Amino acid sequence: MIDSEDAAIEWLYSSGYCSAGAKERLEQLVAMLVEENGRQNLVSRGSLAEVWRRHIADSAQLLGHVPRETSSWLDLGTGAGFPGLVVAILRSEYEVVMVESRGRRVEWLKRACDALGLENAKIVGSRLEKVESRKFGAISARAFAPLQRLLVLSARFSTDTTTWLLPKGRSAQQELDDLQGWRHAFHVKQSLTEPQAGIIVGKLYGAKGKNS
Repeated sequence: MIDSEDAAIEWLYSSGYCSAGAKERLEQLVAMLVEENGRQNLVSRGSLAEVWRRHIADSAQLLGHVPRETSSWLDLGTGAGFPGLVVAILRSEYEVVMVESRGRRVEWLKRACDALGLENAKIVGSRLEKVESRKFGAISARAFAPLQRLLVLSARFSTDTTTWLLPKGRSAQQELDDLQGWRHAFHVKQSLTEPQAGIIVGKLYGAKGKNS
């Protein structure tokens, strides 16, 4: 369990995800986040004291659940940029598309991508319902919508081989138990950064009654 800032940084730099260049970008992202949080409430102020554990490592742990050959990643309701910005930094070979509808958050995300030189990242400033359909190798959503609603909104971006990565905190197992109307291979994985938090991980095969 990653239970401190020192542990988060040690885990991140020994995980194999973080090159020297990525380390510098993550440090720059943290500095930018702290500064921007003084202008708009991107993350809770209390979480900034544990930014490496609560936001950086919490995002990076998702990479452990996707195949290495993944080439495209969709992050829904990106907000402050987690996990989207972290994934784009740690996996420069991925195309990372971040969807966010709030104007000030979109401006922040674009500034961050420009400052960090993230040529592999794209910001879509729109409500998800208006985003053009296409398929992705991985889909993440951190506190975006309840699982049932999330799948209704975003199943069109998925194939049978897409990996879904949905941090759900304490509600993970309950949301999965309550899920109805979908064929899937989802399960709950323990978060490395929060002892009582879970991540819903797996594949979605479509709505029941369609091609079943």
